[in-house]
Amino acid sequence: MALQTQEAEALKTRPSIWVPVLIVVGVVALIGAVSSMRGKDMPVRTVTVSRGTISSTISTNGKIEPLSGFEAHAPTAASVKRVLVKEGDTVKAGQLLVELDDSAARAEAARALAQVRAAQADLNAVKNGGTHEEVISNKSELARAEAELQAAQRNLEAVKKLQQTGAASPAEAQDAQSRVNNAQSQVNLLQQKTTNRFGAPEVERSQSALLQAQAAYAAAQDALAKSIVRTTVPGTVYFLPVKQGGFVSPGDMIAQVADLSRVMVRAFVDEPDIGRVAQGQPVKITWDALPGRTWEGSVSQVPSTVQVRGSRTVGEVTLSVDNSDRKLLPNVNVSAVITTAKHENTLTVPREAVHQDDGKRYVFQVVSDKIKRKDVETSISNLTLIEVTGGIKEGDQLALGSLNGQPLRDGAPVKPVQ
Repeated sequence: MALQTQEAEALKTRPSIWVPVLIVVGVVALIGAVSSMRGKDMPVRTVTVSRGTISSTISTNGKIEPLSGFEAHAPTAASVKRVLVKEGDTVKAGQLLVELDDSAARAEAARALAQVRAAQADLNAVKNGGTHEEVISNKSELARAEAELQAAQRNLEAVKKLQQTGAASPAEAQDAQSRVNNAQSQVNLLQQKTTNRFGAPEVERSQSALLQAQAAYAAAQDALAKSIVRTTVPGTVYFLPVKQGGFVSPGDMIAQVADLSRVMVRAFVDEPDIGRVAQGQPVKITWDALPGRTWEGSVSQVPSTVQVRGSRTVGEVTLSVDNSDRKLLPNVNVSAVITTAKHENTLTVPREAVHQDDGKRYVFQVVSDKIKRKDVETSISNLTLIEVTGGIKEGDQLALGSLNGQPLRDGAPVKPVQ
């Protein structure tokens, strides 16, 4: 029994004895493999520097809008009396599109006109001292008062002469003077009624009332005119949400017309790329609804400010696009590629051939089957290529990467593989 226990313990200790041995053997094998690999040339993928055309672009998206056009909104609540066109129709300037029921608008215009006339009459009455009837009455009373004044003055003169001869007492002379004074007061009052009955505040209130009535009448006339919808521009009816017999509320869209031979794209460019955008740069537009079709245009307006849209800080760019076939429709979403620079007959290399260290760019040139690090100067780039403006020349061979996973290093022997 004791012998069996000792054998079991011996079996448990044997694996721990072999572990260090296996580790040593593995390390020796790894060192041998590395030494063997160092003794051979590193197989690398290479590329030959050549000349070609390179374009730097910015990709974004946007929405189609007409450059200029006509749109009509319902001036008041009304029913749609007639619709004379349909979406997609080509129309001329001045052509009738939709006719709304204008009975309510006509009634409102009539009420507004009556208010204008009433306000005008009130203002005239204020300026002239009252209504026509009041003016006639005041003038008649003034004439009587003036006649009474003249009679009182003659009587006063007669009494004064009699008083000089002793035929009239001072009391009679005083009564005659009082009669003259009263008659003069009455004349003065009636003259004021006929010439300056109302003061400046009353005149201003009447003038304000007239202006308000005139504004209401102008609005009623405008609503009446807009009940007959005529396009002011030639083009295509691209939006017509109403139908005959339907109902519209104030401000509802009735129709939109525009010349769609050239449209605008309102796009957004990320803040880091805004400095690369300039007026006149060429643009290509694509629309998922028509795959394979491309429209061309140019940048018409660069961003003047930046704004936050979701998680992006962007600038708004306006693009003018040729739409001669009129396939691009307003309000659809499209993709846009802006070409910010294009250089022809220039040295280009794959982006993976250019490395960067401490702000300096360099390549690994293959010279006599060895790698030589060379600093280079670069210019524009795109997703696959980069332009090199200094440091290498046409025909030079550059290493892109090793086939065995080893890192490229200056001076390493290599075996180029195209």
